[in-house]
Amino acid sequence: MQGLGAFIAGQEWIFVVVVAVILLFGAKKIPELAKTFGKAKGEYEKGKIEADRELSGYGGRKGSSGNGSGDPDEPSK
Repeated sequence: MQGLGAFIAGQEWIFVVVVAVILLFGAKKIPELAKTFGKAKGEYEKGKIEADRELSGYGGRKGSSGNGSGDPDEPSK
């Protein structure tokens, strides 16, 4: 007995997933789910770009130049 894993080999799993989604959510709900997923992905990408921008602006400095003030641009006394 080979089980379900042997039945779902190769690209057949896509068909199985599509059928399961249609059965779970219904054909009318799928476009709404796709729209919501697209918005969520867009927000994720926007946050990722913003985080990358902040990290690249950081420039690898430690945040304190040893002067105790916490301002990395202020010279040490």
